[in-house]
Amino acid sequence: MMSDWAEREFGSDAFDPTEYTHKALAAPASGNAASEDITQLIGRLTLAVDDVAGQIRSLVVAHHEALLAQAANVSGMEGLLSSVRVGINELTQSLDRLRLKVHVPYQTLAGLFSQLQKLRQAADVLRRTSRFVALARRLELQMKEIDSGVPASTLSKSLPTGDSRGSLDSAAPGAGAGTEDGNAKERAVARAALSAAELASLLETPATNTISDEEQPAFIPLQKINVITRLVPTLEASRKRINEEMESMIIEGLASLNQSVLAAALQTAFNLRIMPTVVQSLLLDLTEAVDARIKSAFDVSKIAKEISGNDPAPQPTGLMYRSRLRTAPTNLTAPQWTNALWARLEQMIEEMAGCCIKVYNLEKVLKYKKDPTSQASFLDEAMAVLENKPATAFWSALARSLDKHSKEAAKGSTFLQQTLSTGYPRFLRLFHDLFAKIAVHTDTIYTSNQQSPETVIVLRSVSAFEQLYLSRSTARMNETIATAVRQSPPGAPEGLAISRTIVNELDSARFDPLLVKSVAKNVGAALDMLVGRTDSLIVRDRSATSLVGPLGTAQQALNAQIFTMLHTCWARLNKLEGEFHEGVTLLLKPPIKKIEVQCEGISGPLLTAIRRDLGLVLARMHRVDFSKSFEAMAPGMGGGASTYMKELTAKLGFLRNEVFSKFSVNEVVQDWTINVAKNVIRTFVLNASIIKPLGEAGKLQLTSDMTELEFTLGSFVADPSRRTGSLDILGDDYRVLRALRPLLFLDTALLSSPDDTYSLPPLIILHHIIVRSPYPLPHTLHSWTEAEYVRWIEDHAPREALALVEACVPKWETQTVEIKGTEEDWVTLVRSVLRRAVSA
Repeated sequence: MMSDWAEREFGSDAFDPTEYTHKALAAPASGNAASEDITQLIGRLTLAVDDVAGQIRSLVVAHHEALLAQAANVSGMEGLLSSVRVGINELTQSLDRLRLKVHVPYQTLAGLFSQLQKLRQAADVLRRTSRFVALARRLELQMKEIDSGVPASTLSKSLPTGDSRGSLDSAAPGAGAGTEDGNAKERAVARAALSAAELASLLETPATNTISDEEQPAFIPLQKINVITRLVPTLEASRKRINEEMESMIIEGLASLNQSVLAAALQTAFNLRIMPTVVQSLLLDLTEAVDARIKSAFDVSKIAKEISGNDPAPQPTGLMYRSRLRTAPTNLTAPQWTNALWARLEQMIEEMAGCCIKVYNLEKVLKYKKDPTSQASFLDEAMAVLENKPATAFWSALARSLDKHSKEAAKGSTFLQQTLSTGYPRFLRLFHDLFAKIAVHTDTIYTSNQQSPETVIVLRSVSAFEQLYLSRSTARMNETIATAVRQSPPGAPEGLAISRTIVNELDSARFDPLLVKSVAKNVGAALDMLVGRTDSLIVRDRSATSLVGPLGTAQQALNAQIFTMLHTCWARLNKLEGEFHEGVTLLLKPPIKKIEVQCEGISGPLLTAIRRDLGLVLARMHRVDFSKSFEAMAPGMGGGASTYMKELTAKLGFLRNEVFSKFSVNEVVQDWTINVAKNVIRTFVLNASIIKPLGEAGKLQLTSDMTELEFTLGSFVADPSRRTGSLDILGDDYRVLRALRPLLFLDTALLSSPDDTYSLPPLIILHHIIVRSPYPLPHTLHSWTEAEYVRWIEDHAPREALALVEACVPKWETQTVEIKGTEEDWVTLVRSVLRRAVSA
């Protein structure tokens, strides 16, 4: 075994003897020490070599049998390798013989194939040359037909027949031989275009090959053939002539809106295989023309030149100062500038309408015209290079041009900005004229119910002027409202001024469905501002509803003036519902409703206070003793009204003269007066029907109070304009009051008779029956006061009040009375009236 240090030093796979030697020589040592180290190292190496040699010998001795067996096997392998070598030599000789048998036929076949390729190449050139010459002759005859106008049948008899002739006939359907009509030249141009296109395709080099490069012969262009080279100039001249004829046909077709001529021109372009490009170029020309006209219309410098050109030139006198051209009008020339601007805009609209009609006619022809062979629509072919349909692309370009040039002009000219923003309705009417002119030729719709997308796109392009107009319109409305609110206090004239301003703004925009909606939105904002401004002025404390008298408060007068202004404005605006279409009405309803709610916020608390105060006055009748009989009545009693009635008369006079007179809205005040009078009658009748006990003298006094009440109400509801008053306008409530007087003196047996009590509500009859009976009234059973009971009846439905009375009947039946059968008679009357009320 190798020693450990030798194995560490020399047993590693990465051991390099050269590196080991250099390392030993480069060790830091000097003199005899260095010689001794090298001697030791050599000794160690010798020892290691001896060690390795010993190991090798021991391995050989240990494995000598295996080594001898391997040597014997190597000797046997030499015989096998010799036989393999012989086989390989024989295989090489056979391969050489086979190569000789294949090579000669291959060389022969390759030569024949090369000849075949050349023959194919020559045949292809001859075929294309023959076809080219035949087409060139046909094209020459077709060009003569175009020049001379001779029918094609007399010129094409000498042409060869075949598939090519059939393709030409299909290119111009309906053009029979010998037939001559107004479109003969257009059909001839289309046929010539088909021939020219086929000739051009023969001259082109194919872009792709379906056969592999090894089998495909080299393509020989026809330009290398002398005969073809001489015909190429003629072909180019003919193609140029066909293009010129096609362009003239397009111009003629668009100018006269002749769809047949335009269709023939597009057929020519299709035959030339340039139809999509022609349509794209044509659409570009139309949009550029419109763009140039729009730019010119908004060019202030051209307007200045036009104005200066119309002015008489001054006479030259010596040295003169020549100022530069003005780009803004003076006060004297402003009307001329305005007229010139509108004239240019009108001309712009005329040209826009013309170009738009041409585009729509072009799209119609493209839509209905089809390739006779493939039946493919020309529009589909054109869409290969167009992003959108011609009409859509035209409207988009038109809108972009309008937006760009109008904004640039407005930015650079204050005159143009002010003129078009102030006169935006007139500017908008020009676009209405545009839509009306093109409506016959297009499917454009612009009505209050429907707007085509293209119309909306165009109008949005001038939205900058619309915004300026709307801001001015809003400023006018806001200024009117601010002026009205600043008045102290505002009244009917201010409300009328606000409504007139709003109506004028809506009327100015009435002709345009989109503009009037925008104005309506601004009207809503203005009315919201009006409601907000007036809300801060309205007084809502106790002084606004105080009815103490004898004079009305200043707060009531202020609220009355604000109410008058708001109601006057609301009354006019509320009539707009039938004057505008539904879309505008829906926008106006909410803000107008807010004004109405604001008015109700002023009048509601006041009317509630009036009803409450009058109810309290009428409730005082229960403080009067109505239980006296004729014998107990003092002399002279019954000839005058009671104290509460005198107080009621004074209160109604105060309301009429000091409260309602502050409201300068006669129709509203009249309605309030009638409603207050009706409420007074209902409250009086209810309170009078529950007076218990009620004697004969009390009935007479109550009758006197009714007479006084009728006289007071007659004065209260009288119309000052007619100086007459009739209580018949109070309707059923007045008839109930009139019927209450005979009820007081009606026999008990007749109280349930419908004929004698037809004008009275069942509840009043029931109350009077109970008043005459020994039974307590419903409010007594429930421990209510008379005022509480009356208020409960006013807050509930009539059937609920009847149900309350009916609920008291069992209690009456259980009461003990001295005279048997008396309670049964009263209960029978009550039940009879209740049955009649329920069945009604």
